[in-house]
Amino acid sequence: MTRPRSSVSRSEPLHLQVARNIRNDIEAGVLRDGQRLPSTRELAEEWGVSTPVINDAMALLSKEGLVESKPRAGRVVRAPEQERVRQRPAAPHVVFVGGYAGSGKTELGRILARETGWALLDKDTLTRPVVEAALEALGRSPHDRESDFYLSSIRPREYESLVNAMTENLQCGNSSVVTAPFIREFADEAWVNRINATCRDFGATPTFVWLFCDEDTMHTYVRHRGAARDAAKLADWPGYMAGVDLDLRPPVPHVVVDNSASSRPLQEQARELIEQIEITKAEQGK
Repeated sequence: MTRPRSSVSRSEPLHLQVARNIRNDIEAGVLRDGQRLPSTRELAEEWGVSTPVINDAMALLSKEGLVESKPRAGRVVRAPEQERVRQRPAAPHVVFVGGYAGSGKTELGRILARETGWALLDKDTLTRPVVEAALEALGRSPHDRESDFYLSSIRPREYESLVNAMTENLQCGNSSVVTAPFIREFADEAWVNRINATCRDFGATPTFVWLFCDEDTMHTYVRHRGAARDAAKLADWPGYMAGVDLDLRPPVPHVVVDNSASSRPLQEQARELIEQIEITKAEQGK
């Protein structure tokens, strides 16, 4: 696996949680076709579960055709469709994926990008190294994401960079998948209007996606990614959740994708979203 994990939550059968996360990593291209998986014992240590739980998870993934056991090679990933890319549409499209921390925005973004061949523009990937360096240079914690200074001085510049990268791709005729929390932005009518206008200038169509995730699953995702910027959230998770409105939905036309542990597979919902986009574009082109 490619990132540190911690123990899964107990709200759902453990083998289903492990299988779900590994499945998402396969569909997102984090785990590649033909890649050898760690041993059962290593996976058990990684996830903080027993080896029978890992065996049950692997059995499920094997049944789905995503994992194969090979002599002397152990278990390997089977995802030949990772190389399949859809033809680029004549008119570009932009998918904005928003949601709270730990909802799985990057995973959904990677799946959408792999399925379509569109550019993936993730806020953290594009801005985090510069943001951390700037905060350190100012004598602040590089992991600050909560202070008034960060929220008023740094955060707006992050989103400005993200929109600039999206616009540059539109100038090149490229569609893109843009991932960030977007909690304030989706609720800002002026921001949404500017985005719509920018897309319209380049003949592009935007789709706004809100990624819902229940608290237990969100907590599991945040712990698993092991990001230093999440330390404050994890140190006082109840306090953090007190400021999270799980019923929040953007006040703009949008699509909801449910990434809770009990929901349908993320890749299945991603493909349905792509099909909806293609149908809408076909209808608009008539």
